[in-house]
Amino acid sequence: MAQDFYIQQMQSMVQPMRDELTRIGFEELRTPEEVVEALEKKGAKGTALVVVNSVCGCAAGLARPAVAHSLNNERKPDHLFTVFAGQDREATAKAREYFEGYPPSSPSFALMKDGKIVHMVQRHEIEDRSLEEISANLSSAYDKYC
Repeated sequence: MAQDFYIQQMQSMVQPMRDELTRIGFEELRTPEEVVEALEKKGAKGTALVVVNSVCGCAAGLARPAVAHSLNNERKPDHLFTVFAGQDREATAKAREYFEGYPPSSPSFALMKDGKIVHMVQRHEIEDRSLEEISANLSSAYDKYC
């Protein structure tokens, strides 16, 4: 009973953090099966941006606002997906299997082209950077790959 209450409280606390991305067009992937469907079928052709969302301060203050700002770029990914680290653990673990060569990082951004990772922005490239710097990093990758 107490466990159920805790889960409900946590879900209601993180919902606005989820909504911040889904409101701007990201498709939330909450299960490993949804990740496979999205990355191997929907996102297998063209470009896909996968945001590993998080409850941390740099996700709220920098990562989510920067990714939103980056989507004002003329070129942008064909598909927008997100997983939530610490909340949808199995989905996040599955998504990270596609980020070959990169250690787990949250928040982070993975740009994929035709099913392969072509650009990664990890937490250490988000912390202590300005929103404009993070957005410019993503926009530059969109210009190159999208």
